[in-house]
Amino acid sequence: MIFERSFTMTIKTFTAVLHKEEDMYVVECPEVGTVSQGSTIEDALANLKEATELYLEEFPDLKIEKPLLTTFEVAVNA
Repeated sequence: MIFERSFTMTIKTFTAVLHKEEDMYVVECPEVGTVSQGSTIEDALANLKEATELYLEEFPDLKIEKPLLTTFEVAVNA
């Protein structure tokens, strides 16, 4: 007898924080803690999406909280 498992897929929205390091884009998901990189922004985001999906498959009960995002000003010598 073959047993089939039924999975329900849910779409969740996460934050991606990008920065450029030399010739690569590094991208982080602060809600989950996953990090990836790519030679283009699109590649970096695709790699982060894959890394995050794999991480959440391993840890499906992870409590995910949205980070608080804000801006601030600093004085610098011109």
